This record gives sequence, structure tokens and C-alpha cells, in this order.
Amino acid sequence: MKNPKWIFLTTALVLIAVTAAGLTWLSGNQKLGEPGLKATAIPGQVRMNIDLPAHVSDFSSTNVLEPKVVVGYLPTDTSYAERMYFDPDGLRIQSTAILMGEDRTSIHRPEYCLPGQGWSIDKKEIVSMPIDDNPPYQLQVAKWNLSTTVQLPDGSKETAFGLYVFWYVTKGEETPDHNKMIEQLTLNLFRTGGLQRWAYISYFAVCGPGQQDAAFGEIKRLIQAQVPKFQLPLSHS
Repeated sequence: MKNPKWIFLTTALVLIAVTAAGLTWLSGNQKLGEPGLKATAIPGQVRMNIDLPAHVSDFSSTNVLEPKVVVGYLPTDTSYAERMYFDPDGLRIQSTAILMGEDRTSIHRPEYCLPGQGWSIDKKEIVSMPIDDNPPYQLQVAKWNLSTTVQLPDGSKETAFGLYVFWYVTKGEETPDHNKMIEQLTLNLFRTGGLQRWAYISYFAVCGPGQQDAAFGEIKRLIQAQVPKFQLPLSHS
């Protein structure tokens, strides 16, 4: 009679080998899907041009060049766009779109980058907002309340507050949950051999104490006016 330990070890090794072979095959044969953004192809490149609209409702805006730290941190096939929007009262809202290529590590967890920049995440919630597109749909976004301690020129310290709003989108799908995005990407890869092309859309604003609800109201207003201009419509209601 065979030793059960050897049977277990042999079975485990076979499973590892089969999994490794499957992942190798997928890596060599995967097809990159279409983005959920109105992006234009760059000839000869995986990267694409993402045009965040300059004119949105009564917001003014300015284009922001890709920061050097982003160039050095993200995979070279990542597409990146950033604009700074200003509401009529001067609130600054940073709007960013990061589109993955064949390397999915372009899409990272905000739980890593925000604390790395000194921000504490005080509150998390999921918010639904109606988007007037064709067809209209409900966009699910993550809304995070932030805070940080800043040192003033006189050496004293005070607390600054911020809002961070984000979601992930690919063609026909969106989610505010990073784990859900990875789950969908993985399932689609194994089912079809296609690599979904997800984008990470985010908005950031700094505000004064007690002003987070008002700041979110302006971010929401920007999103509702801006999203139909650069994101493809979603099919769900």
C-alpha cells in the first residue's frame, strides 16, 4: 500500500505544475481587452491618450503633467491623465485616471499610497450617484474622509482634512472595490483568456474643518458633469 504522505506530495506537485503551466499559457496568449474610457490609441504602443475634459459645467481647469514619481513608479505601459479643477469658490479638485496595459500592477490599492503621503483614513463608505448618460445609470463610488497633521511656518501644527473619491472601470463594468476588481479580472482571464483593461479613477480635495460634506458635494457635481465626457456608458441601471 502506498504511503499517504507520498500520494499527498505527488498530488500537490502535480497541481502546482498544472497551475504554473496554465498561468504561463495565459500569460503568453492573453488578449488585452478594451477600456471603459474614451481613450485613443497611440500607434505602436499599448499606452493610450486619455482626454479628461477641460470644460465641465462652471468648473475651470488646468492640465497637470505626469509627475516624475508616477513615471518611475508605474509600469511603462500605463496610461495616465490628470487635471486640476476649480469650482467657482476656488475649491481645488484633483482628477486622475490611470489605465492599465498588459501589466495589471498599474492599478494599486489607495490604502497604500494615501498613508504613504501622510493621510489617515478616518471614514469609508460607498455612495451611489446618478449619471445622466445614454443609458442613464447609477455609479458606485468609494468615498473616504481623510485627515493629516501639517506643520505651519511658525512651527505650530494643525489638522487638515480631505476627501478622496474613486472607482475602477473597464468596458461595461465598474466597481468601487479593489478586491472585486481583481476578482473580476482573474475570472475573466481564466474563462476567456482575455485580460480586462481596468482604469482607476480618483478625485482628491483638501478642505477645512467641518467642510467635508460641502467638498464632497462639489466633487459629486464635478463627477456627474464630467464622467459622460470621458467614460463609456455602463449597461446596468
